[in-house]
Amino acid sequence: MASDTSRPEAADPDPRPREDPSMTNTTAEKAAPDGGAISDFGIDTTSRSTGEAVRDYFARLRGGELGSLPALLGLVVLLIVFSSLSDSFLTLGNIANLLAQGAGVTIIAMGLVFVLLLGEIDLSAGTASGVTASVMALHLVKGGNLMGGMGDTVFYVFCGLLALAVVLAVLMRIWAGAVLSAVALAIAAIGVPANPWVEMLLAVCVGAAIGCITGFLVARVGIPSFVVTLALFLAWGGVILQFIGQGGTLGLNDDVLFKVANGNLDTTGSWVLFVIAAGGFAAVVLGKHFSRLRRGLVAGPTPLVLVRVGLVVVLGAAATYALTLNRSVSDLVVIQGVPYVVPIVLVLLVIGTFVLDRTRYGRHVYAVGGNQEAARRAGINVPQIRMSVFVIASSAAAIGAIVYSSKVGSVDPNAGGGNTLLLSVGAAVIGGTSLFGGKGRLRDAVIGGAVLATITNGMGLLKQPAAVVFVVTGLVLLLAASVDALSRRRAAASPR
Repeated sequence: MASDTSRPEAADPDPRPREDPSMTNTTAEKAAPDGGAISDFGIDTTSRSTGEAVRDYFARLRGGELGSLPALLGLVVLLIVFSSLSDSFLTLGNIANLLAQGAGVTIIAMGLVFVLLLGEIDLSAGTASGVTASVMALHLVKGGNLMGGMGDTVFYVFCGLLALAVVLAVLMRIWAGAVLSAVALAIAAIGVPANPWVEMLLAVCVGAAIGCITGFLVARVGIPSFVVTLALFLAWGGVILQFIGQGGTLGLNDDVLFKVANGNLDTTGSWVLFVIAAGGFAAVVLGKHFSRLRRGLVAGPTPLVLVRVGLVVVLGAAATYALTLNRSVSDLVVIQGVPYVVPIVLVLLVIGTFVLDRTRYGRHVYAVGGNQEAARRAGINVPQIRMSVFVIASSAAAIGAIVYSSKVGSVDPNAGGGNTLLLSVGAAVIGGTSLFGGKGRLRDAVIGGAVLATITNGMGLLKQPAAVVFVVTGLVLLLAASVDALSRRRAAASPR
């Protein structure tokens, strides 16, 4: 029905996307005592037994709501296969190395989840991360003098783009993007002396500025995200080459930057991390569960919740114990402790999950991803949400760049190029995030990143050529996309 443009449009009485996993209730339409239906607003007080919960879970699987299950099963299969084919795969040293290898791509994928939830794509995330890495390395090598490293003209253009990012963010009221872009401009213009913490801050701020420009072109100008990010993919590749030079390399000769991906917590710090992570997870899950029970709201069976928490605690304790053992192959060197990349990923996962699951902004992201028109009618600022996800994605790409640059200890013209983008998008999709929008969790990127890191690491131990690794990775990504498409079709055909 055509809308009447002569008066304000009425809000849709139920504008939420039907496939938003954070806003649905499995008992949404149970009959009320008076014969009516209880709307899906989280007020259902009907409890389920363990058997009913298990049957309901398998019913949802048959209905196409697979979530991260295919990726988890695939990861288990890969672990079994590679551990049986290579005696080195499950060694402590290789497991720790695997965590560091996959961390950069996983972090970039976590940012891309926000973009994919809106049904958008960011093809420039890889080279954008390379730009942030090159600026970070250039600032370090030149002692804070970016003008001397870039040249006058390039430096003024760079500062102009940062200033533009500030203006665009303010126009769209993306205050975090405006502040971070302004900080990058200040560091560059003032010539803040080189310092590893300043370099990492500069990288994240430049990433946010890139996201402001990308997001504005998509959200306000209206250019399709595929076109914008494809163009910027090429442009940022040229910027990296301009900053570093053909065949050049900028070394990250700093102990702090080197330890980001290559250092480890000590034994005490590793166990403290376990207590905080496992204890925090148990407190949140059990607190939410018993709070719902006290208020008479629907909640999962207590035994299943306890089993879930117990598994996480036991697995976390086992992993922590294993990583605190000496994994050095030399008697002269001791290497032990949880790698620094683990708490980095965990912190980003917790913050991102809280934002998506517990804040109004997160609900708006799912709403816009499920149905933009319904979200707009509900009063959500759709352009602002669309722009903001690109700011988040580019900022996460900068953090990923810090990690993968630390791993190799330098930045070259290929930084962020090659397979970085493809693996990052692949990690999110393989983990269960839908390419069609409205469906996905931040943990999907972590699970998918673990799958891809396992493939790359295992194939390397088996001395397989790059061609075979590319083929296998591509087939896994194709399989994940096929599962996503088929599950959506099945979910659409299933009775509600």
